[in-house]
Amino acid sequence: MNVDYIIVGCGLAGISFAETLRKANRSFVVIDNASQRSSLVAAGMYNPVILKRFSEVWKAQEQLQIALPFYKELEVLLNKKIDYKLSVLRRFASIEEQNMWFHATDNPVLEPFLSDLLVQNNNLCIDAPYGFGKVLNAGRIDTDVLLKQYVDYLKKQNLFFEETFSYAELNSDNGIISYKGITAKHIVFCEGFGLKANPYFNDLPLNGTKGELITIQAPDLKIDFSLKASVFLIPEEEDIYSVGATYNWEDKTNTPTHKAREELVTKVKTFLKCNFEVVGQKAGIRPTVKDRRPLVGTHKKYKNIHVLNGLGTRGVMIGPYVAKQLYNNIEEGVSLNPEIDISRFIS
Repeated sequence: MNVDYIIVGCGLAGISFAETLRKANRSFVVIDNASQRSSLVAAGMYNPVILKRFSEVWKAQEQLQIALPFYKELEVLLNKKIDYKLSVLRRFASIEEQNMWFHATDNPVLEPFLSDLLVQNNNLCIDAPYGFGKVLNAGRIDTDVLLKQYVDYLKKQNLFFEETFSYAELNSDNGIISYKGITAKHIVFCEGFGLKANPYFNDLPLNGTKGELITIQAPDLKIDFSLKASVFLIPEEEDIYSVGATYNWEDKTNTPTHKAREELVTKVKTFLKCNFEVVGQKAGIRPTVKDRRPLVGTHKKYKNIHVLNGLGTRGVMIGPYVAKQLYNNIEEGVSLNPEIDISRFIS
């Protein structure tokens, strides 16, 4: 088999790059063994504001301009609804937080994303005496549906190999990639935390951060917006909500823990006054980087071996943006944004 690209990994990064290739009429195959679960446990929110300190997400405007049409096209391709417009309400814990919010609305950069109207609380299940601030232009990608349906699509096109990638069987001679009978012009590693085992890029400072989510059933809550308080609370289906997330820099397993469950339950109880039941829990290792920017670029020695990684906690927003950056760099020679270029870590 001869293709333009081999993609290793089929999480948000891998899908973003595969779709960029498909729309550019470049041929590819995807290899994945489902060992990395960060995309599967992602809440899927695209939210242009850092709600802890009321500041803009890095390159939020540019990311949304690329991501929103990207997911709309995916809905058509897969014939599945995956993009749900969803208001985000930030619970104010004090008058001081109210004042900080309204000060932020005067920032021209944040003006498109922050409502300057105070939202009063009228839900008896929520403790919010100081009301809420409303984030505009936010939503949620159903990552569970996206990942499953996209893999199914690839399988129907005979473009998906469900196996563990063997680095020992990768050859890059005379500018041609060969792997188990597949030849390609380029290979792109989109492995998430699995990059730590990759001999070509394992020297990059990828720090895995374990995140856990719980799913609760709260029949009396009845909200159709995402609520940000001490944790995020996101409606999934009738009476079912995702709650997250935790951050653990030591544990590198995908195993859900009792400690994280108790932490999330305790935080929910600080603002939720109705009864709820925990009905599920998921865990995964986020591919995070010390400077909070993605890892994108080309191997120093092998010019047809590339990496697309480090999407962190905002993969649904960042993925399409960095995929386009890498594609334009490889195919057109357009320089990468220096903030994401792996050359910042290579002497």
